[in-house]
Amino acid sequence: MKHSVLEKTLTAQIEARLRDVTPGVLVRAYQAGRLVCNISVGETYAYYDLASLTKIIFTVQAMMLAFDEKKWTLDTRVQEILPWFKHKQVLIQDLLTHSSGLPWWMPFYKELDLTQGWQSRREALRVRIENLGVEPQPVSVYSDVGFIVLGFILEKMFEKNLLEIWNDIKLKFYNGTTLEFHPRNETSHRLGLFAPTEECPWRGKLIQGEVHDENCWALGGVSNHAGLFGSIDDLGWYSLLLRSQLMGIAKLQIKIKTAQIFAKRARPNGMGDWALGFMLPSPGAASCGGYFALNSIGHTGFTGTSVWYDPKADLSVCILSNRLVYGRENKGFAQLRPDIHNWIVEALKKSSM
Repeated sequence: MKHSVLEKTLTAQIEARLRDVTPGVLVRAYQAGRLVCNISVGETYAYYDLASLTKIIFTVQAMMLAFDEKKWTLDTRVQEILPWFKHKQVLIQDLLTHSSGLPWWMPFYKELDLTQGWQSRREALRVRIENLGVEPQPVSVYSDVGFIVLGFILEKMFEKNLLEIWNDIKLKFYNGTTLEFHPRNETSHRLGLFAPTEECPWRGKLIQGEVHDENCWALGGVSNHAGLFGSIDDLGWYSLLLRSQLMGIAKLQIKIKTAQIFAKRARPNGMGDWALGFMLPSPGAASCGGYFALNSIGHTGFTGTSVWYDPKADLSVCILSNRLVYGRENKGFAQLRPDIHNWIVEALKKSSM
């Protein structure tokens, strides 16, 4: 395959920085819906653990669908959908903007009985969450727990379990992709096709083809905060879907108005850079670099994944890596990722001169 000047330059730039940062990186970029960059650097794999990209690929799409179907509004309180949720003041949108006051994370996996079926484990999790307190903060605090509550909300609104809801979402939005959960932490594909994530002390093995997130793993590999696996093709598909929804050109079941509500800043400046479920660039510290417009939306995944879309430049950048292989404390990828975005934008500006 013949590579463009942009692709050759970007490959060289990444190669110079890859050592001890991550085994390999897949990068794909689209401008105006057209593929402008598609490279593989280092040791790469067919499929990756998408980690928290599950939040936007699955949960946000399902919440938009429910919003369109008038199952909730921006004023709906969590308790209206989940009577067991004790905190009357918390709105559903607070969960999407990480401003509910729920803890950022809890080691639920240490408490769940792994001999039970995944639905029984979810019920045990629900009981545990029911007894959690909230500590409202003026600034958003990223919360996996808040998103897990959104999973219970989706189950109640659609009257189906999470896996059934995902299967419906996949059929509507991602039919033909290889996006998938691994129920029971099993896959029918060859394990060698999946990027390994980490030598896990808790599970006592190298994690490959099984979800890295401990809580999702303990829930049987299916959750709405993590758990999806996919390829760079799948992530590219998602970025184009998101673009088409925001532009109103998707022949799919999301109204343009709904997509734009979800993509709009939902927290006051200085109180958290969040739309409804989407990250917004934090000035000076954005994972999408320094050039993406402030109304860009995206998300990152703990395993070394990300997708960002800049509506002003009509540019999306998708990145897959398995940076965790080199340890959780390795911060090199957090420095490389914004640079990749910067290099792409600089190359595109150069080529348009």
